[in-house]
Amino acid sequence: MACERESPVTPRLGGKTALVTFVAMIFAFVGETQLTQYVQTTLGYQHSFFLFYVVHSSFALSFPLHLGYLLLTTHRSPRTMMSGLSSIITAQLTLRDPRIVHSSRFPLSRFLVVILVMTAIYSIPALLWFIAVVYAPVTDVTAIWNANAFFAYVFSVKLLNLKWSLIRMCAVCLATVGVLTIVYGDSTPSSTTAPVVRRTTVAQTSAPLFGDILTLVASVIYGLYQVLYKKYAALPSDLEPAAEPTQYSHIPASAAGDEETVSLPLLASNQVTHALPFGLHPNFLTASMGVCTLFVLWVPLTALHYYGIEEFALPSNMVTFVAIAGICITGVIFNASFMILLGVWGPIVTSVGSLLTIVLTLISDLMLGSVGLTAWGLLGAGMIVGAFAVLAYDMF
Repeated sequence: MACERESPVTPRLGGKTALVTFVAMIFAFVGETQLTQYVQTTLGYQHSFFLFYVVHSSFALSFPLHLGYLLLTTHRSPRTMMSGLSSIITAQLTLRDPRIVHSSRFPLSRFLVVILVMTAIYSIPALLWFIAVVYAPVTDVTAIWNANAFFAYVFSVKLLNLKWSLIRMCAVCLATVGVLTIVYGDSTPSSTTAPVVRRTTVAQTSAPLFGDILTLVASVIYGLYQVLYKKYAALPSDLEPAAEPTQYSHIPASAAGDEETVSLPLLASNQVTHALPFGLHPNFLTASMGVCTLFVLWVPLTALHYYGIEEFALPSNMVTFVAIAGICITGVIFNASFMILLGVWGPIVTSVGSLLTIVLTLISDLMLGSVGLTAWGLLGAGMIVGAFAVLAYDMF
């Protein structure tokens, strides 16, 4: 019997668990940003690529920590959870290939290719950011980078077959204008809203146009990554609000949002259905990307050292070690939460929601005395909050 489509599509929004995940995401980003600034400015440890490598490699901890938490707080069997993950990923990767659809073997080679591609697309924008800040002012780079919310919306319409929505378009544009207001409205430029581990201190900018172009490319790729993850990596049960019906049959999760029930068609007359704990699948992918970073991106690290672009040097004191560990911890929380919400809420709401981190970073800077309160900052923050409120209302 062929899979039936739901009509209308009811998005699974993750309930209270997703809201808690969202709050953890924005607060983790603020902590990560402040610690990164502290390490690179106050402590003077300016090894941006090494920080990027360490933080992204630490993503590998997200799945073991999640699995350990489940083993301590639930009666779930690790064998059952791993078997469910294996079956679901196998179904995802073999869904469109009739030659191997009957096989129950885990498609390791395909999975490794997927993780390698995800790691590359996720890392390339960060590396372009490192190059861009050498040539362009940090204010320009920050403003252009945060336009990724707009590009995520455009790609969502094209690749996820969403209908153009005036409300969403206005909300995304309002959030983007809010970022520009915060960045350019203040008479004292600040880099505190820059993406984490994409911050660096430069004395001069030699080719601003070249740097701006690199940042624009990075912003487009980052927006594209969010949509590609939603389309090809997220579970079919994670439905984007207002999306067109898909070929997957969806069994809604519990109201509490602590379990994902996934039904994947393997054959026209057969389905594999598994219930996974909330966020376990995206955390497994995030951890896999961390392992890939650890074993692959050490190559450019050595190349940078060899050519004298960025000399490799471990922290010289315990304070720097502890601060970098803090960056890793908050980085794991932020990126794991971000990947979960990409699947649950979709790239549009998640990308605009992530801009709230700019507002919290601005507030934390005010509390720490790093910047002064300005009317432009308040106006920009209000625009971002208002844009997210509109999208949240439209989604719920």
